[in-house]
Amino acid sequence: MAARKLPLLMVTKPANVFYLTGFRGSAGVTIWSGTEALLLVDPRYTLQAQEQAHGVEVVEVRDGLLRAAARWFRKRREKRAGFEESFLTWEGFQALRRGSPAAMKWLPAGSLLENLRVVKDDLEISQIRKACLLTSEVYEEIVGEVRPGISEKDIAGELEFRMRRKGAEGAAFETIVASGARAALPHARASAKLLEPGELVILDLGAILGGYMADMTRTLYLGTPGRRVRSLYGSVLNAQERAMEDLRAGVKAQKVDAAARRSLARKGLADRFTHSTGHGVGIEIHEPPRLGKSEKKRVPAGAVVTVEPGIYLKDFGGIRIEDTVLVTETGTEVLTEAVKDRWWIE
Repeated sequence: MAARKLPLLMVTKPANVFYLTGFRGSAGVTIWSGTEALLLVDPRYTLQAQEQAHGVEVVEVRDGLLRAAARWFRKRREKRAGFEESFLTWEGFQALRRGSPAAMKWLPAGSLLENLRVVKDDLEISQIRKACLLTSEVYEEIVGEVRPGISEKDIAGELEFRMRRKGAEGAAFETIVASGARAALPHARASAKLLEPGELVILDLGAILGGYMADMTRTLYLGTPGRRVRSLYGSVLNAQERAMEDLRAGVKAQKVDAAARRSLARKGLADRFTHSTGHGVGIEIHEPPRLGKSEKKRVPAGAVVTVEPGIYLKDFGGIRIEDTVLVTETGTEVLTEAVKDRWWIE
């Protein structure tokens, strides 16, 4: 904040409010200065905030959070403050300006907090590791129950049920189960389609534990895979391994992405890889850093990212293999340990 000449910072994005305070409600405004921290909540969340938040004064307001924040700035006659321009709506910003001192200058804070969140501390890593372990365990349990005749929705529902039964607070995202030609859709929603013999099935799942998330994808084949399917699966697995080899503290994110793409290009599959190689994981399922073609930022030690190359072929299906990975000074630690070499179900 000092480097950006921000004497005050108003935080409205729930993920960042949680990061700073520990409060996990869906609505709250945090105001930070060099000497004090304030958390404004409405009556729905007063008790929850008092229980969860640490290092901040919890203030209950009944006439709107932004209106109360503006009143706080006006009472103190503040002149400058930062705000999260990528999250606050135009309507909300106008309400804030109307209630604040007329001469007050609002300064975009950019990705100040998102950049801080890239490097996880020991407690955060511990929570993500537990979420990944739970996710891997649930996947290993259900593999034996994936068979022709079961619907994608039933598998997705069972995965999410088992995650909760093991202690997860919920699914980190809507669980993806996509089979047959639908596996060519990278973000397909689980449907009522029944699994059939001779199909590829993508399962993309992740648990939330302690406010932190896991993300893992495995691809199964129903039956004995032929030469083409084995070759395609091996190509994706090899692309992930090549990306992992390049992933370490200090590497440019685009270099990791390039390693996966080069590997698939050697098999003539580069144009079938339609998304980035990975993304950060933590309080949000997609957060910095992004492992993409144009990402020139270096990945620091302590970052947690996915490595998830995939290929998608119309009318045939898709294959994606994804792990959540902790970046270290010397390389990586894979946090999602579910098997990848036992991928067909006879």
